[in-house]
Amino acid sequence: MGLRRVVVTGLGTVNPLGNSIQEYFSNLDKGVSGADLITTFDTTRFKTKFACTVKNFDPSAYDIDRKELRRIDKFVQYALAAAVQAVEDSCLDLGKTDLDRAGVILGSGIGGIESLTEGIMDYCSGGYIPRFSPFLITKMISDMAPGLISIRFGFAGPNYTTTSACASSSHAMGDALNLIRLGKADMILTGGAEAPISIPAIGGFDASKALSTNNDEYMTASRPFDATRDGFVIGEGAAVLLFEEREHALRRGARIYAEVAGAGMNADAYHITAPLPDGSGAMKVMRSALQDAQVEPEEVDYINVHGTSTPLGDVAELKAVKSLFGEHAYKLSISSTKSMHGHLLGAAGAVEALACIHAIRDGIVPPTINFRHEDPDIDYRLDLTLNKAVRKEVRVALNNTFGFGGHNSCLVFISPSARK
Repeated sequence: MGLRRVVVTGLGTVNPLGNSIQEYFSNLDKGVSGADLITTFDTTRFKTKFACTVKNFDPSAYDIDRKELRRIDKFVQYALAAAVQAVEDSCLDLGKTDLDRAGVILGSGIGGIESLTEGIMDYCSGGYIPRFSPFLITKMISDMAPGLISIRFGFAGPNYTTTSACASSSHAMGDALNLIRLGKADMILTGGAEAPISIPAIGGFDASKALSTNNDEYMTASRPFDATRDGFVIGEGAAVLLFEEREHALRRGARIYAEVAGAGMNADAYHITAPLPDGSGAMKVMRSALQDAQVEPEEVDYINVHGTSTPLGDVAELKAVKSLFGEHAYKLSISSTKSMHGHLLGAAGAVEALACIHAIRDGIVPPTINFRHEDPDIDYRLDLTLNKAVRKEVRVALNNTFGFGGHNSCLVFISPSARK
């Protein structure tokens, strides 16, 4: 008996480009920048004063009341909102669902860092001496997002968080794929959530010289493949997808957005922050994902690259693409949607998985915006979808996500019509 097939039947998101799937996809197509000045704390002493922020988010729209709001971190609020959207979008009848076979697996790189910061600062200022909030730990730990989602919907199957820096949500989705394939669950809400726009995150990433400091042009500071790129723009939000066993989805008449055909995971085993300069780790993880999906490199139409707008990362990843795909590298489409929504750290892979599904469902490759200046180290014969979205039939899309520590992940999504 072979592995079971897995499809995507529900989508939800809260991110800098929109608080719904429709708004997100529309702003991707338009090439909108989600960057804004940070207003949640005083940035006077920081090198970076901007981020890609969630706008006009209303927790009460997702039945998160004031009492609960005080007990959960912002990243969990985003996760709950995206999960509610995904379940509603899936048209799942919970009363007819075996909830013991429904799970929740999310990724988060740094969890409730804002709540941890507030607790420590209150303590140091004397506000809570000698006691901390009884909710500090549950607000801080990253497993609270899938935990509270399971409580909301009664999903009693596999439930945990993956943490692998910026690869977190991609690893979560890979785990969800494999657990359903192996018959451990029939459906899993998966993706990631992050709310990192905080004093220690901005300060720490600034100190490591990872963030852009282009405060004068913050709206266009995320500029992958541009010669003037100077680091990533941090973002916040969540994306949740319902992965479901294909036959289970067909029996209930579910709408199928795409099939999750394969996943690859490996490590550069090289450096805590820098990628392998030749891109060999990224090349191998894409090759592994394609082999897992039983898809040939020549079948790939689109790659949503990690593309963080860092000097080293962008060059290495494109080397990986050329190494694996050869001449086909010049025929497929490539883009970095981080140019618009920023880098959502542990939630990046999930938000970008949605962009891949959009390309497959709607035939629109989202752009890499903010490009102006050519970099001599980048081959612009590659179709980097610079500045404008492109209409194109996409049957196979790859989603690349790489994290500090050398963690690499790649997912393969294919059109529902690509295989019978």
